Amino acid sequence: MTAETNTGTIEAAGSCCSPTGSCHGGGAADAGQSGTTAVYLVEGMTCGHCEGAVSEEISAIDGVTSVEAVAASGRVTVVSAAPLDEAAVRAAVDEAGYELTGRA
Repeated sequence: MTAETNTGTIEAAGSCCSPTGSCHGGGAADAGQSGTTAVYLVEGMTCGHCEGAVSEEISAIDGVTSVEAVAASGRVTVVSAAPLDEAAVRAAVDEAGYELTGRA
C-alpha cells in the first residue's frame, strides 16, 4: 500500500477505508523531481487511509512537492524545494494522528 501526494493530490492504493469505498492505484515517487529528499519513520500507519492522512498533512508544509507514505514499512518519503524543519514534519504527522519516530 502506498499513498503519494504531489502538490495536494492524494492517491491511496488499496485503501479499504476510503469514504467512497473504492480503491485506486497509486504510483511510485516521481524519480525526475528535483529538490531535497528526506525519509522519515512514522509509527501507527496500517492502511491506505493512514497513508493518505499522513501524506495530506505533510503536503501542507510550504515547499513540499511530493510525499509517498508506505504503511507496511512505516516509511514516508518527502521531496521538498529545500530541507524541511523536522519539527514541522513532526507537527504534521502528529496532526494526522501518528507518531514520527525519526529519520530512516
